[in-house]
Amino acid sequence: MAKVYFSDIRAEKKRSLLDKTEALFDKAGFGDFVEKGDMVAVKVHFGERGNSAFVSPIFIRRIVDKIKACGGRPFLTDAGTLYVGSRANAVDHLITAIENGFDYSVVGAPLVIADGLNGKDYFEVKINGKHFDKTKIASAAYLADCLIAVSHFKGHELTGFGGTLKNIGMGLGCRSAKQEMHSDVLPEVDPKICTGCKRCIGWCSVCAIEINAIGKAEIDHKKCIGCGECTVTCPLSAVAIHWEAEPDVIQEKIVEYAVGVLKNKVNKVGFFNFMMNVTPDCDCWGWSDAPIVKDVGILASTDPISIDQASVDLINSAQGMKDTRLKDLSAKDKFRAIFPSVDWNIQLTYGEKMGLGKKAYELIEVE
Repeated sequence: MAKVYFSDIRAEKKRSLLDKTEALFDKAGFGDFVEKGDMVAVKVHFGERGNSAFVSPIFIRRIVDKIKACGGRPFLTDAGTLYVGSRANAVDHLITAIENGFDYSVVGAPLVIADGLNGKDYFEVKINGKHFDKTKIASAAYLADCLIAVSHFKGHELTGFGGTLKNIGMGLGCRSAKQEMHSDVLPEVDPKICTGCKRCIGWCSVCAIEINAIGKAEIDHKKCIGCGECTVTCPLSAVAIHWEAEPDVIQEKIVEYAVGVLKNKVNKVGFFNFMMNVTPDCDCWGWSDAPIVKDVGILASTDPISIDQASVDLINSAQGMKDTRLKDLSAKDKFRAIFPSVDWNIQLTYGEKMGLGKKAYELIEVE
């Protein structure tokens, strides 16, 4: 049974949430695997331009300082996105990161876009999975001696929730890897709802959407790369996912990529989940909707399965917030209430099967 360390959201004089973050680093034993001279990849999400729910840089600075105290050489990293936005190449990605507060003067570490200038810098890692024999892992993540992933735990329209597994699996695959993981996602436009506003067209990176003869948006599946951008962009929810395969496939693919990310870092990884600003959507969107629960706290563990299981358990036990996307405040499964067609448990079960960790955990509170 894995140990998951938890600090709640309460703070007091001489015991801030930043201090609690440092305490979690120590209690979870992250300092034990960072050796002098190690290059330590701190996997973060820099947030899309316009997003405001990502983990604040001031928390990242405390983690960076702890790594330096161990003799490590930390750098902040993330890979380029598949969809059109402000992080699809290294130049725009770095500008967005700095605009969102991840400047060296704030975080105390350099920023490295893990898959290079245009998403083509990666190493192939054999995993012999159900969906992939090999994974394409972003170079900077692969070459780092250690990995500490800092994840904002929130909802996600394709996987139910996004936590550690999605942060490292989807997040550290190169751009072509992200396309492989999304290949079963085929959006469909409901012409009865669509008004032809063209908003989705502006967000399609491959020009797969056009307005047809009757004034409705239409998606060319021969061009579509399955990024899902249009599904959330539509203000009327006229675009839904039509799965080419079972909807659990993308979760299994993400897990297999997480296996590839961690394969050469046995006993050299640690994970934080920040259950603050628990929004219904991913931080990849250019906005942040109202949180579905009050801030819960911060978790740390060396087990990626246990920390995600503990996170969803804590959020499901929290009181739902009124006037949010969570309409059923009494729902026992908050993420399933928002995304009823997505069984988020698939990723945890498959991750356990692939040897990433255990769903059973011991929750240890850190004051």
